[in-house]
Amino acid sequence: MKVRWSLPTIVSLSLSSLSMVGVLVLALVSCTTTVPMEPSALQPAPVPATDGIAGLRELQSSFHALSDSVAPSVVRIDVREQITQDGPREGLPFFDFFFGKPDDSEPEDRGFERGGVGSGVIVSSDRRLYYVLTNDHVVGEADVITVVLNDGTELDGELVGRDSRKDLAMISFHSDRDLPVARLGDSDSLRVGDWVVAIGSPFGYQNTITAGIVSALGRRGGPDGNISDFIQTDASINQGNSGGALVNLDGEVIGINTWITSDSGGSIGLGFAVPINNVVRSISEFLDDGEVEYGWLGVSIQTVDADQVEDLQLPGRSGALVNSVFGDSPADENGLLAGDFINRIGDTAIWDSDHLVLVVGEMPVGESVEFSVFRQGEELTVRVTLAARQTDATIRQLNRRLWPGMSVYPLTADIIEEVGLDAGNGVIVSLVDQGTATDIGGLRSFDIITSINGVAVNDLLSFYTIIADPDLKEWQFAGVRDGEEFEVTVVR
Repeated sequence: MKVRWSLPTIVSLSLSSLSMVGVLVLALVSCTTTVPMEPSALQPAPVPATDGIAGLRELQSSFHALSDSVAPSVVRIDVREQITQDGPREGLPFFDFFFGKPDDSEPEDRGFERGGVGSGVIVSSDRRLYYVLTNDHVVGEADVITVVLNDGTELDGELVGRDSRKDLAMISFHSDRDLPVARLGDSDSLRVGDWVVAIGSPFGYQNTITAGIVSALGRRGGPDGNISDFIQTDASINQGNSGGALVNLDGEVIGINTWITSDSGGSIGLGFAVPINNVVRSISEFLDDGEVEYGWLGVSIQTVDADQVEDLQLPGRSGALVNSVFGDSPADENGLLAGDFINRIGDTAIWDSDHLVLVVGEMPVGESVEFSVFRQGEELTVRVTLAARQTDATIRQLNRRLWPGMSVYPLTADIIEEVGLDAGNGVIVSLVDQGTATDIGGLRSFDIITSINGVAVNDLLSFYTIIADPDLKEWQFAGVRDGEEFEVTVVR
């Protein structure tokens, strides 16, 4: 027999079933004895007071102390630059878009304001006048500079001086309060693995402190030809940290945060700071003269690789090769020649071309220094008196006096195969400096030089031996260009 259920019946049964469940639950509850749990069963056990935990707490206390003592000497720097754009007001204002503008309207300049944010460190004071060190790229071409203190107080800043070669600048401001001046440490004492703290205003978030370690020292190749070597750190550094402090556990500033390597623009643990020992002289000269004076040797140089070491018969790669010498420069007047390989200046061993630029730049103008060089397979000493470095624009104007005004490279087996040569005698021109005698005479990059003035060029050593003759004024270069033989006359 089948039973047919109507919907009201089903509903009423369901409700009744729920009622029965409720009764059973109440019965169970009424019959159950509640046993209170011990508080210790609800809480994790305390962390044992081990030596490791005590050490971490001590490190944590160090970070607290760093924040309290150093952060007040680190400021935020807000900059505003007035930009003027020439031309018609395309799209401005929207009224013109809908209703047009008179046919006789003249193009007019449009102005707008561009802002930026960075960080800085108070490094000196004179009564109520304070001096802040920051990056040159933070200041830029700012028309208005505002210094924002640790507590948010905004004060007018004034540019004291700038140093584009190390990406440094100094700003001054007045305050009626006593403000702390940062203590500067010794960056030469740093070791890879040292704890450091970065303090600044990333993305404008003032008083941001991040911790990490010194990842590496002596890094090269900063942006815009910065001549400093750098401290690398994994302490988080982002846009707006530029010009801020890199601090050791003693609360001493040991670097000025300057740049990061990143595909996204955010921190990936590759931040770089100018060592404070590279900054001290700049601070002093900013305060004295408002500008930094660098020593100038008057050479074009490069770092060598293994092929060049072999071709020049050098003892190793540590040093810098002189490609060319500026006429009437300290190098020229004191006897340095193209092809000289400089491996020591005074008591300082030279690592590469970047290091040579840094060492020469730090030397006082007018100082006489001994350069240890390898020339044509022999080691000798050349004493040079350094001059004051001129502006980049002025140096470019001196290119006409740069000799030989080009860089050359050995004809390796790979190059011979790539250019389709049958023989391997000669050198290949890797670069011709614009405006030089060789450029005007017609030499080009990728030319293969096989002889000069009828003398065979077999390698780099023979090339520089021939090219460095100070008595010659005219040069006949012969070689191969695009598979065809060529000859070029260059008048020095």
